[in-house]
Amino acid sequence: MSEADRAKTDIAHNMALINERIKLACEKANRNIDDVRLLLASKTVDVPRIEHALSLMDKPLMGENRVQELLQKGPELSRPYPEVHFIGHLQTNKIKDVIQWATCIQSVDRLSLAKKLQNRLEFEDKHIHVLIQVNTSYEDSKFGVKPEQAVGLVKKISQFDRIHIKGLMTIGLFSDDEDKVRTCFQRLRAVQKEIEDLQISNVEMSELSMGMSGDLEIAIAEGATIIRVGTAIFGARQYPDSYYWNEGKK
Repeated sequence: MSEADRAKTDIAHNMALINERIKLACEKANRNIDDVRLLLASKTVDVPRIEHALSLMDKPLMGENRVQELLQKGPELSRPYPEVHFIGHLQTNKIKDVIQWATCIQSVDRLSLAKKLQNRLEFEDKHIHVLIQVNTSYEDSKFGVKPEQAVGLVKKISQFDRIHIKGLMTIGLFSDDEDKVRTCFQRLRAVQKEIEDLQISNVEMSELSMGMSGDLEIAIAEGATIIRVGTAIFGARQYPDSYYWNEGKK
């Protein structure tokens, strides 16, 4: 068996394991499995392996953390293009690059970014979906608006007609303490409920992007609609997840 074939076999096996974990977690939480989407966190993964994994999905969805990788992989992806989300920290000078390929930006966390995004979208006559990133762990090493400031930020961004808020995203705590991890996800759910009750124009709260390879069961139990999984499908990377989610704060 060639190395490429072995990689495909490993990915298929790992995808089956992840799908089974999602299925069992949904059953335990009494949730419909169709309400939870798997996002392939494809950082550092080459296009052939990404596309093989996407081919195994009913609703292909991938997410990139770094603008440089998005620009490299975007032109190489087969048509029709999969749904692509940008899930890393976004600097304002990279907005024009991201909106070439991403249909959703999951990491909008400040008004200055939203203003620049609106301006660029107006210039290119485009619209985009976004999730508001919330720092539910209150860690200085994490990006995201504080939970108690999220409603105010949503109200301000909702006034930009090119930006359509679809929900919230959090990274959560990298910890083996399940109670602490669960608390992060519960905070995001509480913010979602608060925003839903306000019925803000141009704002939906249909998506909660939270949970990764190590804590997807907890996330599903707490209401996640998007689970971001990379390592458990593509294998271990050179650096831990915290390295990639920590861009700009190392």
